[in-house]
Amino acid sequence: MRTTKIIALTAAGLLGGTLAACGGDDGGTGQGDSTGSITVKATDTSCEVDRNTVDAGTSVFSVTNSGSKVTEFYVYAAGDRVMGEVENIAPGLSRQLHVELPAGAYQATCKPGMIGKGIRTALTVSGSSAPLTDDAKVAAATDSYQRYVRSQTGALLDKTEEFVTAVKAGDVQKAKSLYPVARTYWERIEPVAEVFGDLDPRIDGREEVTEEGMTFGGFHRIEKDLWTTGDVSGDAAIADQLLADVKEIVTKANAEKLSPLQLANGAKGLLDEVASGKITGEEDRYSHTDLWDFNANVEGSKAAIAALRPVLSERDPALVKTLDTEFANVDAELAKYRDGDGWKLHDELTEAQLKGLSDAINALAEPISKVAAVVAQK
Repeated sequence: MRTTKIIALTAAGLLGGTLAACGGDDGGTGQGDSTGSITVKATDTSCEVDRNTVDAGTSVFSVTNSGSKVTEFYVYAAGDRVMGEVENIAPGLSRQLHVELPAGAYQATCKPGMIGKGIRTALTVSGSSAPLTDDAKVAAATDSYQRYVRSQTGALLDKTEEFVTAVKAGDVQKAKSLYPVARTYWERIEPVAEVFGDLDPRIDGREEVTEEGMTFGGFHRIEKDLWTTGDVSGDAAIADQLLADVKEIVTKANAEKLSPLQLANGAKGLLDEVASGKITGEEDRYSHTDLWDFNANVEGSKAAIAALRPVLSERDPALVKTLDTEFANVDAELAKYRDGDGWKLHDELTEAQLKGLSDAINALAEPISKVAAVVAQK
């Protein structure tokens, strides 16, 4: 869940090299906007977008954080539908966002501290542009990923139903065993799950969502009760709402076809999730089952890249070779912490072991940051 995070200073430091590398990789300018990338200057109190009208097609936002807080940048359509996002922009660093936008009204948004509704600027997109999916290989990539999402949503719904049944029956041990399993399917498909406004924080929001005026519920509220008191006798309504929200997002996700740039950005975003929440132990702070989520995020990123592979192989075979190598390195590092059918708990790993995982993720995140620019080529 990316709406709210507590980022440890150590995590920001580990991310620094990767984010700086991403910021330096321009990869070209907007396909529909002849004047080049759109500069965004973010601080703790402002979000200055150098222009608020762009041409339809692919735009590139170059976001620099001059504030003291880690920030995020989003492009929202009506209803806070996420068209594109970049996260974990540490102070002093820059990131780029490639996003494909048809004509319409949008909001360019910075979120200092990565909380709240953000500082918003109206953005108007006009004209028309041939979609990236006019390329047959690009279109096939989005179709392939949609099939992957459908394969995961069915299991997400089944396992969430089992989890909710155990919670409502007061079967604490069974609910604990099902918690990381159900979340595996959720974590794999977060690029599409996060498109739909408040559904993501309702399902996956941590306790800090109360700072945004939201109710703390979903997976993490039940996680807290399971592992801190072992008493879920008052969680029936929370469990029912979780299941209702999962059913809603499954229906929406199955019908959604991400744009090719959402697919590329999602592959990178999943790694940001690992580097910000799983490495620090902040994601599953009560159960310490972060490595289940860690592995699921990597698998989801791998699935997105696999869908785009024919496009990438044609346009940048060297990048594909690098991605294959770095994915294999992450898998090998993770394999050290297998425990039966699951994983060791986060609090069982030493700082050195966590750093080894972080280094492997950062080495993978750098080449993945180049994928969007390759996909945006026409």
